[in-house]
Amino acid sequence: SENFVVSHITPEKFYVEACDDGADDVLAIDRVSTEVTLTVKKDVPPSAVTRPIFGILGTIRLVAGTYLIVITKKKKVGEIFSHAIWKATDFDILSYKKTMLHLTDIQLQDNKVFLSMLNHVLSVDGFYFSTTYDLTHTLQRLANTSPEFQEMSLLERADPRFVWNGHLLREFIAQPEIHRFATPVMHGFITMHSCCINGKCFDWLLVSRRSCFRAGVRYYVRGIDSEGHAANFVETEQIVHYKGSKASFVQTRGSIPFFWSQRPNLKYKPKPQISKSVNHMDGFQRHFDSQIISYGKQIIVNLVNQKGSEKPLEQTFAKMVNSMGNGMVKYVAFDFHKECSRMRWDRLQILVDQLSEQQDEFSYFLVDSEGKIVAQQEGTFRSNCMDCLDRTNVIQSLLARRSLQAQLQRLGVLHVGQRIEEQADFEKIYKNAWADNANACAKQYAGTGALKTDFTRTGKRTQWGLIMDGWNSLIRYYKNNFSDGFRQDAIDLFLGNYSVDEVEPASPLHVKKDWKFLALPIIMVVAFSMCIICLLMAGDTWTETLAYVLFWGSASFGTFAIILYNGKDFVDAPKLVQKEKMD
Repeated sequence: SENFVVSHITPEKFYVEACDDGADDVLAIDRVSTEVTLTVKKDVPPSAVTRPIFGILGTIRLVAGTYLIVITKKKKVGEIFSHAIWKATDFDILSYKKTMLHLTDIQLQDNKVFLSMLNHVLSVDGFYFSTTYDLTHTLQRLANTSPEFQEMSLLERADPRFVWNGHLLREFIAQPEIHRFATPVMHGFITMHSCCINGKCFDWLLVSRRSCFRAGVRYYVRGIDSEGHAANFVETEQIVHYKGSKASFVQTRGSIPFFWSQRPNLKYKPKPQISKSVNHMDGFQRHFDSQIISYGKQIIVNLVNQKGSEKPLEQTFAKMVNSMGNGMVKYVAFDFHKECSRMRWDRLQILVDQLSEQQDEFSYFLVDSEGKIVAQQEGTFRSNCMDCLDRTNVIQSLLARRSLQAQLQRLGVLHVGQRIEEQADFEKIYKNAWADNANACAKQYAGTGALKTDFTRTGKRTQWGLIMDGWNSLIRYYKNNFSDGFRQDAIDLFLGNYSVDEVEPASPLHVKKDWKFLALPIIMVVAFSMCIICLLMAGDTWTETLAYVLFWGSASFGTFAIILYNGKDFVDAPKLVQKEKMD
């Protein structure tokens, strides 16, 4: 069905009707009591204003009262096994209250800020949904389910890790009869391509699902929480569909799973700090227990530097896997930057070869055209670097290609001895899709496109790629220091880690800034300008000029040093939820 729902708006109620299934049900949301009930079409007043929408994202309480968030534009991504998959491209936030007269100026201001936070989250690319297919589960999870599971609504059976509007739909979840009006939405990346090799055509898909537990922006959310949820956790599934047979290979990425932080402090690369005060093993063990339940055996592929500031993280990770002593978890460390220094990216093959035996043992999921399960994936590779973006994506694309090679041979698409790398047309689609995947994940976590995608796209590291990486790194630096606090707060509000309290007198948005915030940068700018002016307008003697330049130069340098020393106070930090009480 093209048009999923139509909303009718009256001063008293929002009415939402599904246009597709001939059912008479209409969802009625009372704008005063916020009660949600089912009614019938003839109860919708003729005076109601009608507009097409494509789904309900959910409801949220802000300072001014409750808001309804709806999907107003969608774009078709393609079809998975003849189910339409959509990307939600535009949203609307509708206020239940008809006026804002009940608010003070400060409340109005706060309400505006909270609305802009919601709009920020919704403006980040990557929200996907389907009204007929369960996007949150891998093919293997879907194949191993009970008949009861098949009967459930999409909302009930979805994997809570990957439903980004779970909090917004909490009112709906409690009422099973209205579930079909609620659309579970996943955040991440989906791409689909019809490909041909040797004249045999198959569908190739890549799906990345971002976890909404411990979600956030790069420098404010690192490591794990006490439940064992890792930051920036993404499950990536590659699917092949050929003549009714379906194959799938799943990998995961996630932050290094113990308690560490790397708060912005104006330095280009803040030093990561491992927490000294907590017991890391509890959370660490929880993390891997849940990974083993979801995916089976684990091979950790740790790509961080084995020298410098990343070294302690590598050593701690290795030590903890060792002392956990779980036969289901193996640890492999590969110093990506050192091994591939001076553009020697061919050396990645060393790692792929090292993992090949394990990969063959893990296998992949395969179901034939009759629906019989031929093979199951027995374990996953859990890759990480520091951000789990750039280095991680490169390695994942290589492991996925190796799995695809085996699948296409088994399905009879590739002849014996043929290699994917030699299929130029497919190879181009493959590399670009993985680079797009890296970009989507990076924009969602670090705020800019990924680095190193020139290698993923072309198989070569280029000079232009280095320049673009430099530019992206610069933008990342700015965003990480001066706009990430807001981005973090926005995500916490959206996911329900922070709830707006209507009666709360003092909002956490108003943190009084210390005098030094304004004074020091102003002094620095003035001193630096004076230094330049003294250079340009030379004094009577060069000694006089030198004295002035030295004085203003040291004043600007001194204030700069004080600012850097207090870097933590100058960055834009989150105000709503304290992620860790560590520093």
